[in-house]
Amino acid sequence: MKKELHEVRIQFRKRRRGKFHRPGATLQIPVYLEPEVLAFLSAKAEKKGVEIDRIVNDLLKRDIGIIETAG
Repeated sequence: MKKELHEVRIQFRKRRRGKFHRPGATLQIPVYLEPEVLAFLSAKAEKKGVEIDRIVNDLLKRDIGIIETAG
């Protein structure tokens, strides 16, 4: 018989802090683009024959350079 959600008890007696921690690991975070931005960048990437992440990274690197120069 299936238990109801409120009947399920999770046992944490055998827990271990940091079990899945990996020092030096880097995380790839998702970036969510507005639909019109995604459409524009997708068209540019397709026209150039590259992946969209390359277009986004190139634009961001250029903006970072501008900010660092101005700042």
